[in-house]
Amino acid sequence: MTVFVLVHGGWHGGWCWRRVAPLLVAAGHEAHTPTLTGLGDRAHLGAPDTGLATHVEDVVAVLEVEDLREVVLVGHSAGGAVITGVAQRAAGRLADLVYLDAFVPSPGQSVFDLLPPPRRDHFRAQVDGAGRIALDWDVAMDGWAVRAEDDRAFVGPRLRPHPLGGLADPVPDAPLPDLPRRFVHCTDKPARDGFAGFAATAASEPGWRLDVLDTGHDAMVTAPDRLAALLLGAPTSA
Repeated sequence: MTVFVLVHGGWHGGWCWRRVAPLLVAAGHEAHTPTLTGLGDRAHLGAPDTGLATHVEDVVAVLEVEDLREVVLVGHSAGGAVITGVAQRAAGRLADLVYLDAFVPSPGQSVFDLLPPPRRDHFRAQVDGAGRIALDWDVAMDGWAVRAEDDRAFVGPRLRPHPLGGLADPVPDAPLPDLPRRFVHCTDKPARDGFAGFAATAASEPGWRLDVLDTGHDAMVTAPDRLAALLLGAPTSA
């Protein structure tokens, strides 16, 4: 049995894995889908100082309280920064890191550091009085290639503004553990693919495995069967 911990990306919540987690469980595995503070059903718990450290602590707490070991830790999109921080804190509980069309920060980098300046400025311009980045959900789903009406009806009402610190705070400037790492690149993008560079790194550097899904950024919504099949191949190394 493999233990999966699935960490959502920006503006999402643990709900976004609803189509994937049951497939992993049906295959005889264990799946945890925590919601990060300030998002999803925990949106009311967010505060102006909610940031990346909070989100790392959210996931570390699941690992510790549930006493999870040999975990395949999956991070989607901005969740890549979260799982990187978790790996720095709890490497002994992990077997594999899976970056699902995710940001892959180096120590000392934030998600914002990995964005083109115009995109970073756009997000900063959307910060509300509570220190959260609020987006136009229809525009956001267009950018994530969530096109089917039933998918949009599932995703849209559940999105919540993202705590600014979750994207602006850097991963600690501490060593990264030597764990197998996997990048799943989602290639059906309506505009510039900001994750292609991370995929190229995964294709060329030791210690990485690259997989490709011809679907939109929210693969757990638009291609749950294919994503589950890829995850069931972990842990792996290049």
